[in-house]
Amino acid sequence: MTPPSLAGPAPAPSPPPGVSRLLAAWHRIECWVAVLSFSFIAAVLMIDVLGRELYGPVMSLLGMKVGATGLFGSQKLAVFALVIGSFAGIGIATATGVHLVPRIGFRWLPAAWSPQVDRIADLFTGLFLLGVCWYGLQFVLASKASGVLAAVINVSAWPIQLAIPLGFLSAALRYLVFAVWPALRPVPPEFQE
Repeated sequence: MTPPSLAGPAPAPSPPPGVSRLLAAWHRIECWVAVLSFSFIAAVLMIDVLGRELYGPVMSLLGMKVGATGLFGSQKLAVFALVIGSFAGIGIATATGVHLVPRIGFRWLPAAWSPQVDRIADLFTGLFLLGVCWYGLQFVLASKASGVLAAVINVSAWPIQLAIPLGFLSAALRYLVFAVWPALRPVPPEFQE
């Protein structure tokens, strides 16, 4: 029997099956949020452009004065949808392992330490992102308390801004899960730099 000091690090615990299913469902929800956000952007901007460039001129040629024919607030709505879709993308990139990773310091430590270093890095990244999430939440709460309205469409800005801390929270929780159960960590693609 090998003494514990020479046996090497203890293997990471296997993740419960429910955690894998939860992460998969969570990923699907984020993907749908992103797809719906970017589909909304495309639809709103197409309606706006078609109204201004097709409907308006055709009505003018027919002698009808229809006034403004673009979609009111379309650009602001598109920006809000972009914020929501982009911050959903933070969790998507973390879940799939395709986020940008700087390669500074790689191979400074022995390859045998890699599993432990990865777990420490995941823990550090998760805690850092929780801090960023907290600051994002403070921003949203300040916006809500001051009653900030979105320009042009005059609606409260804080519900849209809530995508900021939620996006960071999603990534933070995933990193913490990866630190506890490294088997759930996605394998980075070969082409990643």
